Amino acid sequence: MQIIPLPAFRDNYIWVLRHDSRAVVVDPGDAEPVLRYLSSEGLSLEAILVTHHHSDHVGGLSALLATASVPIYGPAREDIAGISHPVAEGAEVRLPGIGVRFRVLDIPGHTAGHVGYYGEGALFCGDTLFAAGCGRLFEGTPAQMHASLGKLAALPGDTQVYCTHEYTLSNLAFAAAVEPSNTAVAERIAACQALRAADQPTVPFPLAGEFATNPFLRSSEPEVIRQAETQAGHALANPVDVFAAIREWKNRF
Repeated sequence: MQIIPLPAFRDNYIWVLRHDSRAVVVDPGDAEPVLRYLSSEGLSLEAILVTHHHSDHVGGLSALLATASVPIYGPAREDIAGISHPVAEGAEVRLPGIGVRFRVLDIPGHTAGHVGYYGEGALFCGDTLFAAGCGRLFEGTPAQMHASLGKLAALPGDTQVYCTHEYTLSNLAFAAAVEPSNTAVAERIAACQALRAADQPTVPFPLAGEFATNPFLRSSEPEVIRQAETQAGHALANPVDVFAAIREWKNRF
């Protein structure tokens, strides 16, 4: 199986999983780049995976369905037109056309019913976990997002993370503000700047690297706690409160 990023809008990635002449698409917010790619490569669409209901992730569903009547898997706790297979924590998505299967994870926070798909050493996590960052809390609570990130952090460190936005450099700029003395952040900034200068994506990325550079996975680190308490203006009792303060700071950054 190959996994191909299709740029969309300003900074989205639509993921295409392909094997032989068959393809599965993840979070197609725009049908045009998908249809163009399938046509140019001679691929048939077998299925669609959706992580959450935001338009930049589902906007292309109707147009894709008009060209191919395929199963669409998506979060059971969100109302998304076109979903034929609602899924939730513990479900298994089998994609025989490309020879893979994924375990569904409930990872709310960014939206109330957000799901992720994990299997074959890959994680498709939508807008929950980003490289050096995490999604805004549009519908969920800090406790929910903190728990969702903890669930993803428990996956094997060599998991390749396929999020859906090219936010890495801006996230790393914030990470450097949170932990100015973190040399791993500085090294990652240089590496990602080189990738972007070569017009290469910074995604996917190995999960293990997030533990050293993602402030939202470092709520127990002394420097992160100090910075969070400075932003909050008072002592913080637990890692969820630290996470909430850091997330609120990122909203203003």
